[in-house]
Amino acid sequence: MLQGVDPHWLASLRAGAKLAPLRPRIPLRAGDAVIGSVEPEVLEHILPLRGAGGAAVLTLADGGTAWEIHGEPTSSLALVAAALRDAGLAHVWRDEQLAVPDAQGRRVATVERAVVRVLGVTTHAVHLVGLSPDHRVWVQQRALDKAHDPGLWDTLMGGMVSAADSVETALVRETWEEAGLVTSGLLHVARGGRVTTRRPSNDGGGAGYVIEHIDWYRAVVPDGMAPVNQDGEVQQFELLDRAALLERLHGNAFTQEAALILCEAL
Repeated sequence: MLQGVDPHWLASLRAGAKLAPLRPRIPLRAGDAVIGSVEPEVLEHILPLRGAGGAAVLTLADGGTAWEIHGEPTSSLALVAAALRDAGLAHVWRDEQLAVPDAQGRRVATVERAVVRVLGVTTHAVHLVGLSPDHRVWVQQRALDKAHDPGLWDTLMGGMVSAADSVETALVRETWEEAGLVTSGLLHVARGGRVTTRRPSNDGGGAGYVIEHIDWYRAVVPDGMAPVNQDGEVQQFELLDRAALLERLHGNAFTQEAALILCEAL
């Protein structure tokens, strides 16, 4: 645990990562698997939704207490995602598929990233805490045009685990894309732990909900090596001593996820 952290600030940070939905939500199912949750009225905006042959893709079930996806889950969710986009209820479209797990974490399908929050799908991310050999901390400022948390500070790297990735391959890919660093050239790369956030989201006109598991890693960036962004999503990098890091944390200059991870990792 990071020494010198204000305990009241830390308690507030942790409480903010465990927030209930703003409004009631009902399960979203694919067959017997619960794959998310939605505000009951949101999906009514895209009805009727039909697939090949005119078969219904999405219906209310159990007396209106659940939504059910019909047909092959990935194909049907693609139709749902496109309909949500057309209705103005999707976030920024990424053409990136994320895994859709059931309540036990088993993959059931994949879906476009832009709709995971409005559908309450559990997502996975990976972060890298980068240290210098003298124990200072590498941090990045998110680009000012980012869709989420523009301009806030973050860990050296933080990114989503796509449906095509494992956590390990996402770590390698995102570390290069965000920081221009090859993980095999870093020292003492090791998994540190996991944090989970649950909170309302503005996606879908305020009808979104975040459930995200974040696996975080720690590594030492050797002397003579420095991060250089490759994908345009980082404004700048800084190397902070612990006092400067604490001041910035207490000033709420970091994303919630990064603050949680840094407090655990250091």
